[in-house]
Amino acid sequence: MKLESKKLKTDFIKKVEELSGQNLYACYQCGKCSAGCPIVDSMDILPNQIARLIQFGEEREVLDSKTIWLCAACLQCMNRCPKGVDIARIMDAVRNIILRKGLEKFKITGLGDDFMNKIPQQALVSAFRKYT
Repeated sequence: MKLESKKLKTDFIKKVEELSGQNLYACYQCGKCSAGCPIVDSMDILPNQIARLIQFGEEREVLDSKTIWLCAACLQCMNRCPKGVDIARIMDAVRNIILRKGLEKFKITGLGDDFMNKIPQQALVSAFRKYT
């Protein structure tokens, strides 16, 4: 990853800050958000690393991450953050950016009959509300 000044002032960073209401540059990478996250083991990029990637303007890597879709918005990260950065709001802002671009992450046609017969209906409805 090459750090360039033009990557630090992108529309993506401005949009995430606008939608989340958070100052991304307040995060100084203490890692307390990641240490307290109950589902960090399932994430491909840690929550504090998502914040750092956004700070560095690495839009593609953030948008392709499964971490933003796994965030349960339990607010454990915000409670632990010494600077009061709400990572859950940042994750929600990134999800909204993806949805506004029309990039679908969840398609019912790709689930298969076996899966559809096993999954609770409430889980399916909840996933559609979150991912579409």
